[in-house]
Amino acid sequence: MQLRTIVASLVLLLAGGSQAQTVPRDDVILQMNQAFRAGDRARLTLLLPQARGHALEPYAAYWELRARLDTAGAAEVQDFFTRYPGTYQEDRLRNDWLLVLAQRRQWDAFADEYTRFRMRDDRQVRCYALLVQHLREGPRAPETLAEDVRRNWYAQREADDGCTLAAAELLADGHDRRRLNAGDIWRKARIAIEANRPRAAADAVQIVAPDAVNFVAELNANPGRFLSQRAAAISRTRRELVGLALIKYAATDFEAAAGQFDAKWSVQVSAEERDWIWGVLGKYAAQRLRPDAIDYFTKVSKDSFLSDDLLAWKVRAALRASPRPNWHAVLQAVNAMSDEGKADPTWAYWKARALLAGTPSENARAEAQRLLESIASPRGFYEQLALEALGQKINVPPKPAPLTETEKETARRNPGLNRALYAIAIGLRPEGVREWNYTTNLHATGGMSDRELLAAAQYACDREVWDRCVNTSDRTKAEFDFDQRYPMPFRESVVRRSREIGLDPAYVYGLIRQESRFIMDARSNVGASGLMQVMPATATWTAKKIGLSPFTPSMLVDRETNIAIGTGYLKLVLDDFAGSMPMAAAAYNAGPGRPRAWRNGPVMDAAAWAENIPFNETRDYVKKVLANTTVYAAMITGQPQSLRARLGNTIGPPSAGEPQPNREIP
Repeated sequence: MQLRTIVASLVLLLAGGSQAQTVPRDDVILQMNQAFRAGDRARLTLLLPQARGHALEPYAAYWELRARLDTAGAAEVQDFFTRYPGTYQEDRLRNDWLLVLAQRRQWDAFADEYTRFRMRDDRQVRCYALLVQHLREGPRAPETLAEDVRRNWYAQREADDGCTLAAAELLADGHDRRRLNAGDIWRKARIAIEANRPRAAADAVQIVAPDAVNFVAELNANPGRFLSQRAAAISRTRRELVGLALIKYAATDFEAAAGQFDAKWSVQVSAEERDWIWGVLGKYAAQRLRPDAIDYFTKVSKDSFLSDDLLAWKVRAALRASPRPNWHAVLQAVNAMSDEGKADPTWAYWKARALLAGTPSENARAEAQRLLESIASPRGFYEQLALEALGQKINVPPKPAPLTETEKETARRNPGLNRALYAIAIGLRPEGVREWNYTTNLHATGGMSDRELLAAAQYACDREVWDRCVNTSDRTKAEFDFDQRYPMPFRESVVRRSREIGLDPAYVYGLIRQESRFIMDARSNVGASGLMQVMPATATWTAKKIGLSPFTPSMLVDRETNIAIGTGYLKLVLDDFAGSMPMAAAAYNAGPGRPRAWRNGPVMDAAAWAENIPFNETRDYVKKVLANTTVYAAMITGQPQSLRARLGNTIGPPSAGEPQPNREIP
């Protein structure tokens, strides 16, 4: 649908079905967006009258009021809610207003407004709501309340008032299950230091040891000096500060931290602190691909003391152990994870593999079968590997029943979806994406049903808004339309170019789907651009190699040029890694030098190698590109496919017969 058609339909919708006489110009909305980003309250107030009647008026009104929400009155806020009922902007402002009310400690007003809050995806607001429930209900509050606070607080990466305040209020001596204890608070401090969030760590320490809070900045700035000059593990507070310093030290000087801990501090800290620090040391060793990484984890006495993140690194270290994986350690780690961690297809798959290692018992075989069956699907990397472990190949699932005209019309008339498309069409992609996601995921409790999601996805597909098409269809749970999930726009160009240079078109599509979701003007925060997200310097080098002249980086916005450069570079790195798709994908994302280093060490199962990629982004990228590729191959060929065949059996150091790597490739 052309932009002018979207504009017309939206104006009709907002005008109650009659054609508006005047349509405000889009540039007013764009100017207000710029003013909002700049914090220019005066300009927002000046421009708002000109935005009245525009399809995106709720955006304009939100920006204007949000910019001065700290001084706005309750009546003005309520008037906004009344004027824009049911919109994303109404609930977005309600989220912001709830934070203001909580920071003012106006708990009655907060509780009243929270009942109308639909979004409920802000952890800080959730913590405030739990605090209000605790204050109101006291001993009658459910036992799950403290656990809810704990879970949200631990998941908050940045320092915040809501979860910290709730944790402080719920702190109690002893082991009251309805409350948090000092160990919970120190655990948060350890999580925060490990994530390099010193302010969040200081906020936690403030709760249990306010006299020691100044030491957090000191140990964060120079943990080695703190350990040598300040530390004296006598009281619990001192022991915990030593633990925080060692965690920070391990991130900056692994060898020194490990040596100090082993020689001096391990016998002075508590069992939980000791296990956590050994776990952190194991994590950093695993991220460095050290062969002794698993040895640090074997010093942990109770895996239950570790977080899911640390346990995940224990699994990776165990998979990389030489001369063969330490399957017992894999089982230990997965069994100690939270219920949420155990349900992750990654750890369900590796637990199944561990159960089947060696000479499994009948019970172990049965449990492994159950785990594999619980995740087997063409939907993702480990889901596909589970299918193959069960003796099946990857096929495209049958299409769901066709959408009815009523279902399609409901999506076409959804105000939130239309506003989102309009915002994207005029260049407000981030704002449009947020409204689209709210409309599909959060507007109604539990989000849209599968059929509603399919209809919304098709609405986006038909308008070639491919990222919303893919992401929306990806959320269905029982009905799968792979034409939506794995679209193939620009098929003639992609297939022709891929085949000309000897690339599998499915591999190219798998990479584009992950890189840009087929957004032509996609641009990363590091400067990569276009369908295949090519960096300017890489593009210039590749253009010379493939004989594309004349070339300037500005040409990457051209679809054909972007495809030619992206596929040319992918072919070069694929050849450099002797046809290994996982290593070439890692090179495309992180540069070829890194996967060359990552392949050194033991010869590993290819899936275990992918799981051991130290960079979270690249690890996720490689797995998704390979899973995408397998699905695209099934769609293009109409034949069952194997992810295993694309992964290869093993990855390890280059063999003697392999050519020397091309060090010129950027």
